[in-house]
Amino acid sequence: MQDQDFRNKDARYYMPVFSRDMMITRGQGSRVWDADGKEYIDCVAGIAVCSTGHCHPDVVSAICEQSRQLIHCSNLYYVPHQADLAEKLSHITGLARVFLCNSGTEATEGALKLARRVTGRRSFIAFSHGFHGRTMGGLAVTHKPGIREPFEPLEPKCAFVEYGDSESLRKAINHDTAGVVVEPVQGEAGVIIPPPGFLQEVREICDENGALMIVDEVQSGMGRSGKWLAIQRSSVQPDIVTLAKGIASGFPMGALVAREGIEFRKGDHGSTFGGGPLACAAALATIKVIETVLPTIPQKAERFQEAFTAYDPRVFGLLIGITVGEKCAAIQQQCRKNGVLINCAADGNIRLVPPLVITNEEIDRAVQVIDEALGAQGLHR
Repeated sequence: MQDQDFRNKDARYYMPVFSRDMMITRGQGSRVWDADGKEYIDCVAGIAVCSTGHCHPDVVSAICEQSRQLIHCSNLYYVPHQADLAEKLSHITGLARVFLCNSGTEATEGALKLARRVTGRRSFIAFSHGFHGRTMGGLAVTHKPGIREPFEPLEPKCAFVEYGDSESLRKAINHDTAGVVVEPVQGEAGVIIPPPGFLQEVREICDENGALMIVDEVQSGMGRSGKWLAIQRSSVQPDIVTLAKGIASGFPMGALVAREGIEFRKGDHGSTFGGGPLACAAALATIKVIETVLPTIPQKAERFQEAFTAYDPRVFGLLIGITVGEKCAAIQQQCRKNGVLINCAADGNIRLVPPLVITNEEIDRAVQVIDEALGAQGLHR
């Protein structure tokens, strides 16, 4: 970034919670440009947020059109587009009732409250390496000790069991378990895919013990897996689903969606900004775009799979992980130098979450750059 003055201001005034050394100033489709005008293929997409790419014209048009009519009115009144979006989310998830919020961690908070309200129970179970947000409730069900332990004691009480181990779950669940919080594929952990049958077993164990199955689709939902929800690839019907990230193409929004009979009562929950006119307009436009590209996701996933076969990739739609260990940061830097943005997730895993609209030509170019970077670090085919 050319402007050293900006860097100095950032260092002086902004809390130092992020590690960053470049500024993205413009985006279009699957490409972005930095402050020096350099172009990149973006395989980070705002961490799986820019599902329709950067500044998709249909989404931009919907936001601009709504901004000229009404930006905010609060949930004291019926909100333009809100009921239409709730209906759409109900249809694509196969669930019944919707609450709109502003982020994934807010969706987690709402899901925990709702599970407690419906079951009358107090505690939860979540899984090793799972990530569900950074608010106090989200942290309570997030496994990573480094971000959770500094803020303990946390509520609600949560027991952690190994991801993919249904027998450990069976031993841990009890009469006070309100819900089991699970990702159908773990994104922050580096794209960890559960063993066959695991999600079905989670469903069965919840049913046997009267607990709710809460599925976190914040990163894996909204078409990223090739289905609207990743859980739909297993034919399991959850009780509650949380959504965010790709739901509105970068406009802040989250949602929790629940099956029939699971809902807040009047006054149980609320949000000043949740489901506002601009967010709902952006989300409806996003869903229309995803509807058109959803059939292409399996083919694009296969293109990544074939290109990276030698590296044993974990490919779950356009959610792709490759384990590279301590060399991840160096590989990330070389890819960036050569015009491709990638992300290092937990435990030395490359994570690729490109826009769903990425073209075959962009995939091939990104793969070429990443392959060269892997080879330069001794990870040869």
